[in-house]
Parts: sequence; structure tokens; C-alpha cells
Amino acid sequence: MKLLFKQRIFSWFDSYDIYDEEGNNLFTVKGELSWGHCLHIMNSVGEHIATVKEVVLTFLPKFELYVGQQYIGCISKEFSLFTPRYNIDCNGWHVDGNFMEWDYRILSGDQVVAMVSKQLFHWSDTYVIEVSDPRDALMALMLVLAIDAEKCSRD
Repeated sequence: MKLLFKQRIFSWFDSYDIYDEEGNNLFTVKGELSWGHCLHIMNSVGEHIATVKEVVLTFLPKFELYVGQQYIGCISKEFSLFTPRYNIDCNGWHVDGNFMEWDYRILSGDQVVAMVSKQLFHWSDTYVIEVSDPRDALMALMLVLAIDAEKCSRD
């Protein structure tokens, strides 16, 4: 299953539309004015289903993940000199790849959960997230949002 992740042009805060290959809207992401990034994820009918929220006042970027109102874990950046590395504490997944090129994989052990690639030469941030199991789509989306928000905060 492919998710096409496109940032809305002319939005004041992080705002994204996520489509499937047929152009159906699967998720909408709306940024909230707060201290740090706070991204609310809605399903195709506009119901709030998840939140990615930056933890402020930490040495390295850290984002808490919520499904509904329930905390499910976090993703945090690890200290590294050349290649960004992330620690995911909620489901045993890890992120592998060349972040400087914006292409990476989300793995569970040796199994690929999702392949993420940034499409270059667009007016806004545009990603393709290829998810192996559609049940993992929301969690993969949340991780991509946290990594993208971390990259934007250090630019």
C-alpha cells in the first residue's frame, strides 16, 4: 500500500494531506500553534485519531505519539556525528537509511515495515510511504511526521 504524503501549500502551520494511489484521502494532518510541533491526525471523515507532539526542553528532539488520547510511546533522536539516528520505544521498530537524502526504511527486526522516499522538485514537502501491511499505515505515518518535524526544527 502506498501513501502519498503532501504538505499543503500556503499553510501557516504544518498541514498535510495523505492519499492512496487512487487519490482517495486517507488522513489529514493539521499543525497546532503550540510550544514545539503538535500535529493532529484525522481519518478520512475528519475524526481525530492520533497526535504527534514534540517534547520541549530536551537536549535532543523527542516526539510523543498518541493514538486517540492514549500515549503509545515516543521517537527520539540519538546523538550521532554524521548520520541521524532515532530511537523508537513503542513497538520494536527502528529506522535505517540515508536521512540526508531523505530516503529511509522503517524496520521490525529484519522485516521492512515501510519504505519512505521524499520526492524532490515539488513546491512543498512530498513523500511516498510504501507500507507492507496496511494496518501499520498510521504508525508509519506518525514516525515520518516526527522525523520530518525534527528535520524542519534543525534547518
